[in-house]
Amino acid sequence: MDAPESESLPLHVAIFPWLAMGHLLPCLELAERLAARGHRVSFVSTPRNLARLPPVRPTLAPLVHLVALPLPRVTGLPDGAESTSDVPPDKFDLHRAAFDGLAAPFAAFLDTACAGGRRPDWVVADFVHHWVAAAAEEREVPCAMLLPCAAGIAALAGPPPESRAEERQAVSRSMDAAPRFEAELATEQFAAEDTSGVSVMGRYFMTLERSKFIALRSSPELEPDAFPLLTRLYGKPAVPLGLLPPPPDGARSASENAEDVAIIQWLDALPAKSVVYVALGSEAPLRAELLRELAHGLELSGTSFLWALRNPVDGDGDGESMSILLPDGFVERTGRRGLVAARWVPQVSILAHGAVGAFLTHCGWGSVVEGLQFGHPLIMLPLAGDQGPNARLMEERKVGVLVPRDEEDGSFSRDGVAGAVRAVIVEEGGSVFADNAKKLQGVVASMECNERCIDLFIQHLRSCRN
Repeated sequence: MDAPESESLPLHVAIFPWLAMGHLLPCLELAERLAARGHRVSFVSTPRNLARLPPVRPTLAPLVHLVALPLPRVTGLPDGAESTSDVPPDKFDLHRAAFDGLAAPFAAFLDTACAGGRRPDWVVADFVHHWVAAAAEEREVPCAMLLPCAAGIAALAGPPPESRAEERQAVSRSMDAAPRFEAELATEQFAAEDTSGVSVMGRYFMTLERSKFIALRSSPELEPDAFPLLTRLYGKPAVPLGLLPPPPDGARSASENAEDVAIIQWLDALPAKSVVYVALGSEAPLRAELLRELAHGLELSGTSFLWALRNPVDGDGDGESMSILLPDGFVERTGRRGLVAARWVPQVSILAHGAVGAFLTHCGWGSVVEGLQFGHPLIMLPLAGDQGPNARLMEERKVGVLVPRDEEDGSFSRDGVAGAVRAVIVEEGGSVFADNAKKLQGVVASMECNERCIDLFIQHLRSCRN
């Protein structure tokens, strides 16, 4: 028997990621996977963020419409600061204020789409997009909330709070296993009200309230118990999107920049599984003294390393000044076995290279996914957000080790860095981490698993509209 027409017609899905590359890139991967099944996608962001994205595959481009909404200017926010990577941490509040200025343009986009015969069947809203969910609800367009994180991490906060006081308790619950410095930072980041009078946690739960279901960047194969738990806690289906790993085979061929090619050539000359790739993201850079301590630790470890060095939190941001912040003689002493790139680097190309044997990461969920996609054990140095819980989740899975930290202020020593690096990539016991990372690679990189999750997501889009 043929399927009902409503179950076979292509859907039109509007996706609006948070203004951070760690959200934009997996959402673009989701858009392409929907388009590959014949569905239309309106991918909403700001002009500069859209320009930074890799081009949609030509065969899918006719079905993925990029919708550019100019970011309003806010006094004190640097010009062109559209992504969180453009914004120093002390101005994140202003960035969210600018983001809130997109509410009216997004509502106008929905009105135009509905009036012009391109009415979305669904809006997929990221986790702080409460006014996106509200605009969809007002126009009777169903909304799904997207969480680009592990389901188990989302469950840590417990059921939706009913008051501001309970929001703070939810943050505290999510940090029960965290050291003191991390719990205090999380309370400041997620429970404190911003200029809008709403906390990040408040935005999260307001978006959830207006959403039909929650879609997460994970899979039941990776987290078999977390999806049923989250469904019970939230009273709404928690649906896997799969891990949305980036294409593993296109990165090297896309690296035409001479500096990128030089990095790959440097790796080509080194033995297999001998290099530690070091990248700590851009949203919570290290203080200068900790950056130097990390450098000393890499030197003491005796291993080869490739370090994607980003701005220190108290530096002025250009590559030359960052090189000055490194310990005296560091580059010269480690020159034969170390390479420091004070700029953006092609991370997927690097992780895909056979010379890389471990990943020293801040444990943003996207970086965890990319590291495990290539079966790399992890040396973990979480800095903010969900990174600490992610790191503890990976520690439980025995795919790596945490760099020891001071419980009070989060500082670490060069000896702690060197010991963690050597435990993963040099010492005999490191084979356990490598073996477990390889096992998780079988889940994270599984095309069958990831495609099955996308099909399940589409089933929910079709069945949950009413």
